[in-house]
Amino acid sequence: MTGGLGHAGGDDGLDDRVPFLARLERDDRTALLAIGRPLHYPAREAMMRQDEPSTHVLLLLQGWTKVTATAANGYEALLALRGPGDIIGEGAALSGRGRSATVTALERVGAVAIDQGRFTRFLSDSPSVALKLLGLATDRQRSTDRRRLEWAALTVRERLAVLLLDLIRTHGTRTGDGIELTVALSQQEFAGSVGASREAVARLLKELRDRRVVVTSRRRIVVVRPDVLRRIAGTAGSAREDGE
Repeated sequence: MTGGLGHAGGDDGLDDRVPFLARLERDDRTALLAIGRPLHYPAREAMMRQDEPSTHVLLLLQGWTKVTATAANGYEALLALRGPGDIIGEGAALSGRGRSATVTALERVGAVAIDQGRFTRFLSDSPSVALKLLGLATDRQRSTDRRRLEWAALTVRERLAVLLLDLIRTHGTRTGDGIELTVALSQQEFAGSVGASREAVARLLKELRDRRVVVTSRRRIVVVRPDVLRRIAGTAGSAREDGE
């Protein structure tokens, strides 16, 4: 899943889930990767931190990451999951400002790091790549705007159901117990993604556990009854697949 989390509607032609490298012509992709240096990050390592002054860009080749932001009052929100083919850190590289979010490896991640100067020179010399990056930024913003609009019409219970349906479709693996999420997220991160308190999400997850809709343990969720989640989500989840 390369776009933001929790879209309540079905796919409608927005390309926010198409990763950056997949948008480029082969020669442009090869040339861009060639100006960087390979890096590897172990699981749970912070690759970028919110407000830090670094300005390099990372192109993800292997593994998944989570993007989180923390408000002044300590409230942490999960903004997105980024994986192979995605670009992260381009905002700071283009603006020269501090990082707007923290990026953490969810598993072992392989990436290519490009210094700000090399990256901006490459864009200046390759207008087609710059336009692809602008298109990605536009698609992500449209996706965010759409999510905010749709979220306003849903209850927290419905938002959580939609989010779980999204995650089992994009990051679900079938096991003997059900569909297990392959990304380890905390209750606070779930809460931040659906715009609720941690306590509210904990209550809802307990309700789903009691109904045997999900099975949970520390940072592990297995969805046993996606059909129930679809009913909770109502029309918001009627058009999406559940990974079955």
